[in-house]
Amino acid sequence: MLRRLHHAAIICGDYDVSRRFYTEVLGLRVIAEHYREARRSYKLDLALPDGGQIELFSFPDSPPRPSYPEARGLRHLAFAVDDVDAFKSTLQAQGVAVEPVRVDEYTGRRYTFFADPDGLPLELYEA
Repeated sequence: MLRRLHHAAIICGDYDVSRRFYTEVLGLRVIAEHYREARRSYKLDLALPDGGQIELFSFPDSPPRPSYPEARGLRHLAFAVDDVDAFKSTLQAQGVAVEPVRVDEYTGRRYTFFADPDGLPLELYEA
């Protein structure tokens, strides 16, 4: 039986930029960080407050995301927040472009989208 999502893995284009974004802008805590010489790659494990994790990888010459937002595969990552407006303001104060807040037509919940440094769509979803 599946219990919960353990982690999502993200490959970034510029490790230092993405590391700063996920730790300083989004406020995720570093669990572990390793440089894998054989792959010329970093692996950064980041903790979400609910126990889930994000694995951030760097690989030399990784190809860009093929299209936004409807590339086949993962469409976006959604983070539950208590107050979409407050978190949106925090992101904007740090220079992150955030779309207007919308309301989910099926659940009535408020949400908005923004992107990480590589253009990966991220969502704030008011829980």
